[in-house]
Amino acid sequence: MTSTPTTPTPAHAPAPAPNTFQVDLRGLVDLLSHHLYSSPRVYVRELLQNAVDAVTARQALDPAATVHIRLSASAGTVTIEDSGIGLTAAEAHSLLATIGRSSKRGSRGDDDHGAAEAIRGLETTRQEFLGQFGIGLLACFVVARQIRVVTRSARDPQAAPVEWLATDDGSYTVRELPSEARPEPGTTVTLQARPGAEDWAEPAKVEQLARDYGSLLPYEITFDDATGAEPRRITDRPPVWDRPFPTPAARRVALAGHCDALFGFSPLDSIDLDLPVAGVRGVAYVLPEPTSPAHRAGHRVHLKGMLLTDNADNLLPDWAFFVRAVLDTDTLRPTASRENLYDDETLAAVREALGTRVRAWLAELAASEPERLAAFLSVHHLGVKSLARHDAELLGLMLPWLPFETSDGTMSLEEFAAAHSEIHFTRTVEEFRQIAPIAAAHGLGVINAGYTYDADLLTLLATVRPELKVSELDAGAVTERLDPVPAAAELALASFLATARTRLEAQSCDVALRAFQPVSVPALYLDDRQARQERDRTAALDSADSLWAGILGSLRGSAPRARLVLNHNNPLIRRIAALPDAALTATAVESLYGQALLMSQRPLRPADSTLLNRAFLGLLEWATHSADTQEDDK
Repeated sequence: MTSTPTTPTPAHAPAPAPNTFQVDLRGLVDLLSHHLYSSPRVYVRELLQNAVDAVTARQALDPAATVHIRLSASAGTVTIEDSGIGLTAAEAHSLLATIGRSSKRGSRGDDDHGAAEAIRGLETTRQEFLGQFGIGLLACFVVARQIRVVTRSARDPQAAPVEWLATDDGSYTVRELPSEARPEPGTTVTLQARPGAEDWAEPAKVEQLARDYGSLLPYEITFDDATGAEPRRITDRPPVWDRPFPTPAARRVALAGHCDALFGFSPLDSIDLDLPVAGVRGVAYVLPEPTSPAHRAGHRVHLKGMLLTDNADNLLPDWAFFVRAVLDTDTLRPTASRENLYDDETLAAVREALGTRVRAWLAELAASEPERLAAFLSVHHLGVKSLARHDAELLGLMLPWLPFETSDGTMSLEEFAAAHSEIHFTRTVEEFRQIAPIAAAHGLGVINAGYTYDADLLTLLATVRPELKVSELDAGAVTERLDPVPAAAELALASFLATARTRLEAQSCDVALRAFQPVSVPALYLDDRQARQERDRTAALDSADSLWAGILGSLRGSAPRARLVLNHNNPLIRRIAALPDAALTATAVESLYGQALLMSQRPLRPADSTLLNRAFLGLLEWATHSADTQEDDK
């Protein structure tokens, strides 16, 4: 790309006249409907929002004024009428058709003095308004082909009513109407649905959307479906969590009904979310069934009564995945589409405070209502474990309640710690299930930490109960707890043990002889994290080139190796040890190793698979050879 030289402008030359950006309304509507808003349904919110803001401004001007908002729909037409602040002709020009300007935001350099005064007059009540971004009424073009506004200003009683009429081709007109066209201050907005969007103007859908968005708005809103029936009330205030009830039980029943209507489930319990300093009021409903920690529940958030989103996934801490919340706030910031919360420092502080409230609820249950806590933990112990990982105080509080799978059965850490001053844990479920019966028989306290969060909690346990010794289970600890074999018996089996150790040297596995229960287990395969790391290093060394082989070889340390513990109490072990054929003994040892490895449910390395295959075929060959020999003898 080349650039064309330009002639410098003399210093005394006049500055060029500024140009004005031109906005293509059709392009703007496409942007709103396909990129900013998730659905055309938001047009009802925009209508309600403008009406509520107008009524709020009217009450700021005249606190004694009687205000109302009426919504109706019929035959592809949607109308909303309010007794709000209204607009003059100049304000209609300045505010209704200007992108980025709102009657709730100050303006500099406005050419129209009256409109500027109106803007400055409303700025004093800025914090009460729902609208934040000044897109306003034009957003209704996502469903409308024409918007007609008839309005009369409450600030200038002498001003005539004004009609603002706009179409989706980007044109609009403003004209004054006779006084009888609108005798009282306020505004009436009428939308004509564009082709293809008529469904969005159906009375049933409009009413449902109005209830969804506006049930908590601070002014009474009614809906008329033009059938002659009595207008129906849309708003339902105060929120159920702020209503008085004769008893706590009656309140719980009402909240349960509200949750069922809103989220479609009957809650296990409810938690009040009251943060007056943060301008937050609401309730969290505890899910009646377990849910995955990876699932981020969508919460329902109202901003100054208007529904902002029913899918806010950043409102509560990630560990609180066992609740669905609904709340109203006047401090949190919405995103540009006003369909979610802006994740800033304020939201982070509110999120932490709401998490503290959920934690306090758990503490209250533990202190005064253990039955309700037990019912909760039977369903959501995973969520509490997730929280307790970062909160030693809560872990101490929950010790009598959190269930763990142990070598003594399922019980709380409190109960298990009372029986074992030294606690071992396994990091995999498979390792625990292999060792649990043997540990139980020999008084070894082992906890299964193969489930989510359990290993983290056991690591933290020593800070809560410093008198306990907590460590990951290793092969040495298990072997030491098993009964030793008398020296004479072990000496008699020295040749057998030497054969076994030689045969398993290639598998990086040591051999030990012990006596343990249950007798039915002939051999036990034990390893730990260090042994697995050493085995992985050896496997990598075998397949590495010369450079990496040198590096990996230099990393060899004194890490413990896996261990095959043979059970001297098992009759099969004694029979194998007495075999006169050294080759058959070696094959039997490999079979014991393979069976123990399979029982531990660890993944097999290629070398392990080769050994299992060799041992199986070797035993088949020996069995068939023996049968042939016996046949020949006959």
